Amino acid sequence: MPVDSDLLKVISRIDDLDELNSFFQEIFTPAELEDISLRWKLLKDLHKGLAQRKIAQKYGISLCKITRGSKILKDKKSIIAKILDSESK
Repeated sequence: MPVDSDLLKVISRIDDLDELNSFFQEIFTPAELEDISLRWKLLKDLHKGLAQRKIAQKYGISLCKITRGSKILKDKKSIIAKILDSESK
């Protein structure tokens, strides 16, 4: 399901980190924020080359969640991979 384009436009216009944090706190539940943060952490760990089993142990999560992240990073069209590549330079 695509993300609502109005929501994406609003998020893209927020350039202050404190405001963006407040927006996320208001729109997402604590559990949703935890899930998003966890997904970002495991993607960064995968990008750094950390083994999937180590990541599962580090965060106490299943290999299924990590495998999904691994597939995302292997996709040549992945925006996340491009972002992480540019941050690691």
